[in-house]
Amino acid sequence: MQFKRILLLLFMGLFFDGQTALASNLSSKTTSTIDASRLSLDEVIEKVEKHYSVPGFSANFSQTSSIKAMEITDSASGRAFFKRSGKMRWEYETPDRQMIITDGKMLWVFRPEDNQVMIGKAPSFFKDGKGFSFLSDMEMIRQKFSMVIEKEAEENFFVLKLLPREKTYDIVEIYLWISSKTFEVVRILTYNSYGDETRIVFNNIQLKQKIDDSLFGFEILEGMEVLHLDEHQDQ
Repeated sequence: MQFKRILLLLFMGLFFDGQTALASNLSSKTTSTIDASRLSLDEVIEKVEKHYSVPGFSANFSQTSSIKAMEITDSASGRAFFKRSGKMRWEYETPDRQMIITDGKMLWVFRPEDNQVMIGKAPSFFKDGKGFSFLSDMEMIRQKFSMVIEKEAEENFFVLKLLPREKTYDIVEIYLWISSKTFEVVRILTYNSYGDETRIVFNNIQLKQKIDDSLFGFEILEGMEVLHLDEHQDQ
């Protein structure tokens, strides 16, 4: 059961909580608010791409995931790191310590308390934007999704609706909340074909000109229990 829930998180995205934190933790950059009606979809995406045109970024995250059929809701929080292209590191602090790390080729899921690491091929788990993999390269949004701007956007935000260009059961819809002050992606909501919901809020976003590649690798030490994700997907 625990393994299936870990895999589900990888396929769904991760999670989210705390709408009040969203309002209070937006970046303090001085760019003035822009009327959403004055920018086209292409202009919004161009500004997002320009904002993230750095090698990488990091952010605190707060997440919630709801599995509809099982009536399960989980929440978690921690720190995440992203680097072009395809590199991610999610460090969970609550409720349990866990790390999800990928260099774009390999994937490691490490649980320190169990001294256990699960390994697999990253493309199998993060293709088509799954696991928020587009955050490691914002230009992937144009390639993988068709998009519209939601008409009834919240004040100070552009809300983009993303639909996968290729049919997938893991992601049916994605909504991005983009600050009209900073053009940072501050909230994400995803749905899969089963009606499961994944939400995430980012705060304390820090764009980075230099981000060490060592963050996106993992050394398997002697004594660690090693499981292979591709051999356990159906268990």
